[in-house]
Amino acid sequence: MELFPAFLHSKYNIVKIIHYIWGIIATKIFFKNIKILKMENIKFTITEDLWATRGQRFLNCILDLLIVHTILISIATTVVIIGDITNNSDLSSWAESTTTLERLFFWVVILFLYYFLTETYFSRTFAKYFTKTIVVTKDGSRPNKRMISIRTLSRFIPLEFLTFLWGDFRGLHDLFSDTYVVRKHEFNEKKGVVVFP
Repeated sequence: MELFPAFLHSKYNIVKIIHYIWGIIATKIFFKNIKILKMENIKFTITEDLWATRGQRFLNCILDLLIVHTILISIATTVVIIGDITNNSDLSSWAESTTTLERLFFWVVILFLYYFLTETYFSRTFAKYFTKTIVVTKDGSRPNKRMISIRTLSRFIPLEFLTFLWGDFRGLHDLFSDTYVVRKHEFNEKKGVVVFP
């Protein structure tokens, strides 16, 4: 009967076993001594170097308006197609003969829903995905529904969409809701964690 199992006779196997045991010990020591910081305890504040540029903000505005317009046209086209398929000439003629006031009303409803839903659930609109920007609060957290509601309603102030072009890069909808549009990658890097993938 052998004192050691056959696989231990090779020096190579003994080295592998020692290496494996050392790895387990080192890992236990490492994780025993490491302190994991909780994000709630870290004081973080949005600084101007994280803000989105004027060009990004302008591109966000243009792309979002194009997307809302596309959604509105798609809905109107769908209504006309449904009217044609179902032989409902009233539905088709209504969609084709809406007044300017009705179109403006639908535009406002779609615009509100678009901004409110996308910024509430994703902290960014589809245009902000493209420009890699996000909406956050002063401490870097996601805005709540009240903030997003204020932000969205503020967009209906005449010429508000141009206010981020003057002075600092924050528009009235940012100031009233106390939110910031920041560059996502720089934000995640500075915060030290991927908050918004």
